[in-house]
Amino acid sequence: MSRFPLHLFRATALRRLALAASLAAAGCSAAWAQEKVLRIGMTAGDIPRTSGQPDQGYEGNRFTGIPLYDSLTQWDLSSETKASVVIPDLALSWAVDASDKTKWVFKLRPGVLFHDGSPFNADAVVWNVGKVLDKTAAQYDPAQIGVTASRMPTLRTARKIDDLTVELTTSEPDSFLPINLTNLFMASPVHWQKKLDAVAASVTDKAERSKQAWAAFAADPSGTGPFRQTRLVPRERLEIVKNPAYWDEKRRPRIDRVVLLPLPEASARTAALMSGQVDWIEAPAPDAVEAIKARGFKLYANLQPHLWPWQFSMLPDSPFKDLKVRQAANLCLNRTALKELLGGLMVEATGIAEPGDPWRGTPTFQIKYDAPAAQKLMQEAGYSAAKPAKVKVQTSASGSGQMQPLPMNEFIQQSLKACYFDVEFDVVEWNTLFSSWRLGAKDPTAHGAHATNVSAATMDPFFAMVRFVSTKAQPPVSNNWGFYSEPKMDELVDKARTTFDDKARDAALANLHAHIVDQAPFLFVAHDVGPRAISAKVKGVVQPKSWFIDLATLSMD
Repeated sequence: MSRFPLHLFRATALRRLALAASLAAAGCSAAWAQEKVLRIGMTAGDIPRTSGQPDQGYEGNRFTGIPLYDSLTQWDLSSETKASVVIPDLALSWAVDASDKTKWVFKLRPGVLFHDGSPFNADAVVWNVGKVLDKTAAQYDPAQIGVTASRMPTLRTARKIDDLTVELTTSEPDSFLPINLTNLFMASPVHWQKKLDAVAASVTDKAERSKQAWAAFAADPSGTGPFRQTRLVPRERLEIVKNPAYWDEKRRPRIDRVVLLPLPEASARTAALMSGQVDWIEAPAPDAVEAIKARGFKLYANLQPHLWPWQFSMLPDSPFKDLKVRQAANLCLNRTALKELLGGLMVEATGIAEPGDPWRGTPTFQIKYDAPAAQKLMQEAGYSAAKPAKVKVQTSASGSGQMQPLPMNEFIQQSLKACYFDVEFDVVEWNTLFSSWRLGAKDPTAHGAHATNVSAATMDPFFAMVRFVSTKAQPPVSNNWGFYSEPKMDELVDKARTTFDDKARDAALANLHAHIVDQAPFLFVAHDVGPRAISAKVKGVVQPKSWFIDLATLSMD
């Protein structure tokens, strides 16, 4: 049986903890004594990209996207009890063209300024679409494509109608576009041009000029968000300070400075919190939760639109290309026992949408723990204790929404052994795993894996379902990592995507979801509850039903 080299991760954890201690000591300057400073320990192994399109999964959007930038649409993060829905942000309103549903008109918010003082307008929207879609544009940045284009794959062009009106065009009718646009953050064209001008004299190659300009921009970015960046030390820290001129008075920050520290090991994060080096950690170690509470820290958790799965490869060499094997894996996992291992900090997954959700539908295949049924399916597929299905799964040691991947995967490994699976793991760094997710199972970065363990946001129809099962979403377009392809699935996807009435679209999505559960392209494991432990001196914390949380509305004693 394959094992994780856990001693290596523990050694790394100690080094990270020492780094956190030194950073905390260095940060306690006399100037800080006059400021309200919030220190956060992230699960990311590096500071998420700050140039406008963050990497590091949705932890990047959470900590360097939403605080520094705005998008045309955004998620409502103001409630712990209501579903997080899309609301206006830099766009006041939008509508699809009644006669041509590939065209959308967005009315923009007047009076918004970037951090450098330049105006946000339709030209800025066209420029920001160009940075990820127009290969002929001076600002085109391949580094930002992977984390953007795969999240809005039908967007094609942007056209200025007037200073406060822009038309966006999609490759096909797509009712999901306003939701997808929460991922397109608006960077300042004027500020970027100054960075380009600074390198233009010494760099003749167009692509290299753009690359260097974006690197300079990332070190000194300009968005329209409630915070602006003041200091970036890769792999060590990011400091952002409040933007007192932010356009939304309700979200003008009351905390002066936020310091973000990458601490990917749960033990290092927990130790940093308990020793007072940080005020907030993402995903505390489950076995330390009671001790954390006893020390007066508050634990926040809420069901997120989230799936923690194994996503199966359908390539010829994968045992998971057989439906019986996929269903057997789902029946062999004792999710209740896994929940106990995590101290209750998960919801057992029986699909992407759970009962009561309008997208649930009525699957024929019921996901539950039934080891004898799983063994029978495996025997029918030609496997046994003497002839197990040998599978490799690619995973990470930590990362955005990855929960506790090492102990969770070891538990699954042991569980599936009873049903004739011989599981080995390929453990890679989180951002490497995330990049490989878009490249797909055929790419060398997959290392021949038969499944990938990437936590998935499921807050809109495209993110929840379409990107995993549509033939059109196969790499490099989006996240159909395993190259799933089936005519019936594509028909169900097209029906949902081209339905613009909300109730009718929910019905189409329910049919799609039921078929996904029946076909089991995933090992459905868990839904995250986004646990974070936070000092009691941090006030106004709203843990929404979302991957994201609003730092702008917090205060501190």
